[in-house]
Amino acid sequence: MAMKKGYQQLVDEANGRIETLTVEAAQKLHGNPDVVFVDIRDPRELEREGMIAGAFHAPRGMLEFWIDPDSPYYKEIFGSKKKFVFYCAGGLRSALATDIAQTMGLEPVAHIAGGFGEWKAKGGPVAERPARKPAG
Repeated sequence: MAMKKGYQQLVDEANGRIETLTVEAAQKLHGNPDVVFVDIRDPRELEREGMIAGAFHAPRGMLEFWIDPDSPYYKEIFGSKKKFVFYCAGGLRSALATDIAQTMGLEPVAHIAGGFGEWKAKGGPVAERPARKPAG
């Protein structure tokens, strides 16, 4: 049985509504104090591959809760009035994340075509995931 809407249709529709940056355009924004790069990948991906230097990690599953000021999980960074550039591994999850963030009223937002894979391939600055502080 076919799905009503498959992931590709969702991604295509999202891409029609959002700003997509090339890696080159994103690299020009990197280091700008008014721009926050947001990594939405799973923690295991960050541990394995690193992340864009200076990026904020917001796992995809928590994004809506972290963006909404009325949520008990709200993160102040999303109230900073900066431009948010979302990315994932290849640009699919980040298209959906950027679309939902925009729908929720977060702006301006964009995502990176080709994601972290393309960023790394084109020599963008990569950092290790910051170590978690030991409990206790």
